[in-house]
Amino acid sequence: MRIVIAGGHGQIALRLERLLSARGDEVAGIIRKSEQSDDLREAGAEPVVLDLESASVDEVAERLRDADAAVFAAGAGPGSGAARKDTVDKAAAVLFADAAVRAGVRRFVVVSSMGADPAHRGDEIFDVYLRAKGEADAYVSGLDALDWTVLRPGALTDDPGAGLVRLEAHTGRGPVTRDDVATVLAELVDTSATAGLTLELIGGSTPVSVAVKSVAGN
Repeated sequence: MRIVIAGGHGQIALRLERLLSARGDEVAGIIRKSEQSDDLREAGAEPVVLDLESASVDEVAERLRDADAAVFAAGAGPGSGAARKDTVDKAAAVLFADAAVRAGVRRFVVVSSMGADPAHRGDEIFDVYLRAKGEADAYVSGLDALDWTVLRPGALTDDPGAGLVRLEAHTGRGPVTRDDVATVLAELVDTSATAGLTLELIGGSTPVSVAVKSVAGN
């Protein structure tokens, strides 16, 4: 498979790139800064320098040509202000989805956030973030041309992944390792039977492959 990842230098994305390239997939990661290219190459991914905050749909679609799947893993980051929650967490996700449609890429996986909701209330930066993520998820889920899956991890940690998770429509809050998020994403990319699902993810007791097969069969 050829898989294109938006936000290719993110902590989850780099883990995902390593997993996908190790199993033989062709992986490309979209990044804003050329100096991040070596990190992607070390992870086994092809770096694609493109700023999703200023790119056109056609420019992004060109990078998605011939891809079998697309993963939106970009984010403005914890140090960013409210404006970039809108331009990255919402607008860039919408742009990437529109570009996937234009390029004819059906399989589309979104890394969202636990609690994402367009109607979320509050004026703090994190409240803005949850609204932006929720609005992006709502937009993607309305696109019939995509076989989309939205993944909403709980509180992210850098502990080593155990490969054991809880993956359901509603899990309740809890932590999950970035390693395990990446492992779940790698399974989801391959599992089109999860199309149309919004899933929450926390650490648990079920092996990743079993957890994905379980939700795919529901």
